[in-house]
Parts: sequence; C-alpha cells; structure tokens
Amino acid sequence: MNEQRPSVGRDVHYVSHGTPPRADGSQAYTSLCRTAKITVVGAWIDVEISPLPPNGRQRKVTQTWDSTACALHVLNPTGEFFHSCQHDEGKLPGTWHWPERV
Repeated sequence: MNEQRPSVGRDVHYVSHGTPPRADGSQAYTSLCRTAKITVVGAWIDVEISPLPPNGRQRKVTQTWDSTACALHVLNPTGEFFHSCQHDEGKLPGTWHWPERV
C-alpha cells in the first residue's frame, strides 16, 4: 500500500480539542473530527515552552521543523479557523489525519 503524502489542497480531518472536562468528567463539546483543507505543507512545531518568567516579559519557545505537520483551513459548524498541527493517525486532539475510506 502506498503511503499518502500531504500536499496543498488535499482534504484531511482535523481532530478538535473539545472543551475542558467538568468536575463530573463530562464535556460541553467532545473532541470530534472536522473537515479541513491543507494550505501549507511543513510547519514549525513547539516542542518546549518555558514557564512565564516573573517579569512576564519573555519566555523561551523551542521549535522543530516537521515536514508532515500542516497548516489547515478547518471548517466547523460554528465557523472556520486556520491552525498548524502535526499529523497523527491515532487521532489525538489537535492533530490531523487522512479521512477514513468508506
């Protein structure tokens, strides 16, 4: 089976984060797959963000280049947004994956 490679204009699925869990463990909005279109292939991804220093002026952000991360145009029922995220076929929240074949 050929492995797919991301390219501009391809349709993919973005996995939303959902809302933070309530005290009882439920969520107002659960994590769901949303339609998205790749707008840029390859992105700088944050790998470490230092705590905000006491003066609150500067924090250190370490990034790495990820050739499979993509900038996406995500379509939601309540609107649309643009987001850069990593590829993950395990479908973790905040990532993109290839649509399931049906």
